[in-house]
Amino acid sequence: MSEPAKPNKFREGPFSYHQEVEVEIATLTNLGDGLGRVDGWVVFVAGALPGEKVVVKIWHNAANYSRGDLVRVLVPSPHRVQPRCELFGECGGCQYQNMAYPEQLEWKRKQVAEVYERIGGLKITIEACYPSPKQYGYRSKITPHFLAPKRADFPIGFLATGTSRRIVDVTKCPIATDAINAAYARARKDIRSRPGQFERGATLLFRECEEGVVSDSRQAVTEKVGKIKLKFLAGEFFQNNPSVLEHFVSHAITLAKSSGAKHLVDTYCGSGLFAISGARDFESVNGIEVSAEAARKAAENATLNGLTNCRFIAGSAESIFKNIAIRGPEAAVIVDPPRRGCDESFLAQLNQFNPRRIIYISCAPDTQARDLKFLTQLGWKVISAKPFDLFPQTRHIECIAALEKA
Repeated sequence: MSEPAKPNKFREGPFSYHQEVEVEIATLTNLGDGLGRVDGWVVFVAGALPGEKVVVKIWHNAANYSRGDLVRVLVPSPHRVQPRCELFGECGGCQYQNMAYPEQLEWKRKQVAEVYERIGGLKITIEACYPSPKQYGYRSKITPHFLAPKRADFPIGFLATGTSRRIVDVTKCPIATDAINAAYARARKDIRSRPGQFERGATLLFRECEEGVVSDSRQAVTEKVGKIKLKFLAGEFFQNNPSVLEHFVSHAITLAKSSGAKHLVDTYCGSGLFAISGARDFESVNGIEVSAEAARKAAENATLNGLTNCRFIAGSAESIFKNIAIRGPEAAVIVDPPRRGCDESFLAQLNQFNPRRIIYISCAPDTQARDLKFLTQLGWKVISAKPFDLFPQTRHIECIAALEKA
């Protein structure tokens, strides 16, 4: 039998194209891939779990590592389970459906600890990862895609694992809510019935909220988190696991309140989730947003919840804390930046404001660790760090860290 023709871009390395090799998996990467070594050479394998011996078919050699597809498991992990979705491994949405849930939580805790130490130089105890009450059927928002239709049964779904263009046809997503899956099924049938109307592809939206399942990104929707209600546009960012969100927010507010601070400052406040959730525990709340529109919507949400001690400010990046009429040592500051983290200018201003406690919330432990390192070099100390599992079955992690002046 002849060897498979290798792609033109295949790089020569320790393995030939589609060579099958045995690999013992030592750990997981932050992307959810298994990592093992063959004679010291690193091999990444999607779908392989720590402690397993697997057979891998090599498809990529880089300068110092290779990637391969999982062919078969010779020695399985005791934590291996049957994925609930038949597309697991092909669809890029989930990485951990083949791992028992308690072990998912432990690996997420380990991954936060590893990145804190490697990037942040922080050797601290990471608390146990807070579990999601729902491990499936939890997502209150999905955004399936389709490309320009070329045939009647064109795929509608999500990007394939490891690609940026190929769409996997997904009829039902087991981590999405039942209501979303029902609306998605109807939409798939409707779109497939009129392929001629789509010259280009599109990204669809399904968000379950108080108003039902909404597909118009510009429609105002309402989410209830604990005792508060928030209004925002359906297409805007909002955490999409309602089953754990109240616990997640409560932990951040408890950290702020237990510092003894009289005032709360919520930077990157968005629609006001943390500011409004904590308003009744503080004398005053100041929310800061670079976007004037977001600050206006947060103020409307404060009114919606009958709060009179909230003030929302459209702050410039150069002088974030300029218009806050409270002293830093009397305040706790919540920092919840986008995935890229904070820039050094913001962190320097935060340090100069000198709050009683900083609560740093992040969906990216790597940039969080980088920023925590910067703050520790300015004299701050990380006093707690707790991951929350807002995205079961996936590699994604949210983490809440608290800092005080050393």
